[in-house]
Amino acid sequence: MAFIYDTHIHTSAGSRCGHVPPEEVVRRFKKRGYTGIFITDHFFNNPSTTVPFKEIPWEDAVEQYCLPYETAKKEGEKVGLQVFFGFENSYQGNDILTYGLDKEWLKAHPEIMQMPIRQYCEFARSEGGLVVHAHPFREAGYIDLIRLMPRSVDAVEVLNAGCSDFQNARAAEYAANYDLAVTGGSDYHAGKSFLCATSSEVPFASVGDFCDAVRRREVTPIVTYDRRDEKILCD
Repeated sequence: MAFIYDTHIHTSAGSRCGHVPPEEVVRRFKKRGYTGIFITDHFFNNPSTTVPFKEIPWEDAVEQYCLPYETAKKEGEKVGLQVFFGFENSYQGNDILTYGLDKEWLKAHPEIMQMPIRQYCEFARSEGGLVVHAHPFREAGYIDLIRLMPRSVDAVEVLNAGCSDFQNARAAEYAANYDLAVTGGSDYHAGKSFLCATSSEVPFASVGDFCDAVRRREVTPIVTYDRRDEKILCD
């Protein structure tokens, strides 16, 4: 039996580009048969996609940022869906998913807002975080050029529902060429984008379990939704 996790999800409460409230996100993924999800709303360093906060102390801002995840987690406990925390930093088109670092870690490190991307990645990894380069070959108006950082990340998101098959294939080649671990996620914002996820032969009891499994290459990126016939493959 495979356990299915969507590792890349945005909510309307935490991301300007999200369209679904945290509670509804949980109910939708539960209905689709997923084992768990990771709430990875956009972090403060991309104000165009982050839900704006007033000029308040850093710790208070982090508390507000984490509310959508905490709301989703409570709903997950009600309906029987695992909900884990992550966050997505953005740097001029490079989107970096971080797992394994929590709210208290964010509160303790406001200096990450001033770090260049490579410095941030190296620091997060040194602190025990799992750093994943999301959709590295995406082409979009907000991306001026493709930047790759094979020595600064732990893994590559090689299946992303917001990318074309061509872009995902290039990401898989990139990961293989540099012997990087791989993940998959829907990059969920709304609608029927239940397309890509990460499967495991064992369930995760914590974010740390997920991070360890990725590092050990014990997870598999999968397509959970067939674009051609709209069949949910993991129900």
